[in-house]
Amino acid sequence: MNIQTIIVLASGGAFGAISRYLIVELTPKTLPYGTLLVNLIGSLIIGIVFAYVHNTHFSPYLRLFIATGFLGALTTYSTFAIESFLLLHNTSYMIATVNILLNVFGTIILAGIGYVATVNIIK
Repeated sequence: MNIQTIIVLASGGAFGAISRYLIVELTPKTLPYGTLLVNLIGSLIIGIVFAYVHNTHFSPYLRLFIATGFLGALTTYSTFAIESFLLLHNTSYMIATVNILLNVFGTIILAGIGYVATVNIIK
């Protein structure tokens, strides 16, 4: 790994982490909306990025910046996992179930939508 790669990844990660912090802070806490939102947005963006990567001449540094750096810091499975556990632990079973279903299925659906829509646009 060269210094340019490190700078690209660190820069993307910084923007992703700041974005995540702001989104989580600005959303209601009744359901972990912030985590849900960053996971949904991140899944849509990763679908778009991977469609471009696989169907165009996409800069490897731009892919590292967006997919690995920015989205790696923006989205977070570990936070989703602990928030879901704590909801279950506190016997908030309905909210925990909704949170888990929205995160798991919402992220998969949006990643697919991002990928398919982008492939159709660039063809």
